Amino acid sequence: MKIAVINGSPKGKYSVTLQTTLYLEKKFPQHEFCVLHAGQKIKALEKDFSQAKDLLESSDAVLFSYPVYTFLAPAQLHRFIELAKANGVNLKGKYATQISTSKHFYDITAHKYIEENSLDMGMRYIRGLSADMEDLLQEKGREDAEKFFERFLWSVKEEVYTSAPAKALGYTQVPATVISENNQKKTDKDIIILTDETNQASNLSAMIERFRNAFGYNTRIVNISEFPLAGGCLGCFRCAVSEKCVYKDGFDTFLRENIQKADAIVYAFNISDHSMGSRFKMYDDRNFCNGHRTVTVGMPVGYLVSGNYSQENNLRSVIEARSETGGNFLCGVATDEIDTDNEIDTLAKTLTFALETKHTAPQNFWGVGGMKIFRDLIYQMRGMMKADHKFYKKQGIYDFPQKNKGKSMLMYAVGALLSSEKILSKMGNKMNEGMLMPYEQILKKMDDN
Repeated sequence: MKIAVINGSPKGKYSVTLQTTLYLEKKFPQHEFCVLHAGQKIKALEKDFSQAKDLLESSDAVLFSYPVYTFLAPAQLHRFIELAKANGVNLKGKYATQISTSKHFYDITAHKYIEENSLDMGMRYIRGLSADMEDLLQEKGREDAEKFFERFLWSVKEEVYTSAPAKALGYTQVPATVISENNQKKTDKDIIILTDETNQASNLSAMIERFRNAFGYNTRIVNISEFPLAGGCLGCFRCAVSEKCVYKDGFDTFLRENIQKADAIVYAFNISDHSMGSRFKMYDDRNFCNGHRTVTVGMPVGYLVSGNYSQENNLRSVIEARSETGGNFLCGVATDEIDTDNEIDTLAKTLTFALETKHTAPQNFWGVGGMKIFRDLIYQMRGMMKADHKFYKKQGIYDFPQKNKGKSMLMYAVGALLSSEKILSKMGNKMNEGMLMPYEQILKKMDDN
């Protein structure tokens, strides 16, 4: 596969983000990576875009590589996208993805910007990689990068991607399907479809059956409308000490034994009042018997949603944020708006992939920011939230930056250098070269091996 790498960093070859792409180029030598330093050469591209157009149109896929600047991609990359559209570059049907580096501050809005513009140009978008600036220097960060690219290649092969939504959205009546008794299903995984649907003739019920038919594993339905919930969460914090809910309806035991031990969960609900409905919300709130403990971390999840999901921006944010904060890989959201069968089949394929490869993805701003807020909260209230505190200590979530004294001292030294125009004029590009040294050592080791 020929991949056009659009390096949106104004630093060109000195881009930290680009090092992840170079790592993948060495790790997957069977693919051709063609780097265009668009951010650094944007003035030249404004005068002559022909070389960039030829590269884009001759490639099978486009990989946008950039650092996150002020909630979005750098202005130079914005300009590049403007030029691509103005020059009539034909990218229809090509695959697009992205790699960003940041400290996860609003990487989500930056990624959404690239996604939306890729869809504008008729591209097939595949979820990208949001990495910390120093992830490539850690073994886990390198594994995350490899998993991202493996998922990208799998998505291209299986044609699993996001396409532009239809302009005129409407409901598609989902035909009821029957699971064939002769359809062999794998039984080595426990997959739950969690719903509150009681109408067997509804669109949602038909969507559930369609998913069960398309999915290669046995599934079991847990209908929360049937559980005798005694009431909603009281916010009494009794569970923060004992891990037991004050209600005596047995929900905490049911949750831990029948739901949280599963290998994956697919949530199925009807949109009601811009949410998932009061019964589902009661179920969610009662999950607080786990406190702020991410007990299902690593579990892939998916959603079957009936309603005008594309119009519910806040609900879409909630679903992604829930997955990110919980450490769950979101395999997709299938709706009954347009081309329902394809969306459900895609969800089934992606969930199968996640289960069989144990695929995970680095958390973005929602996940990283959410856990840092919880981290500080639990530490401050550790005298009361004893169960949460014990869990956070065991999982190594207390990663307070002030404990990294070595890095703090280094930043003082860097600050002193940046304060001196005389020293900066003598250094030239040595600052950038010094930043890339540890990354270059990793790439050199790959050549030596």
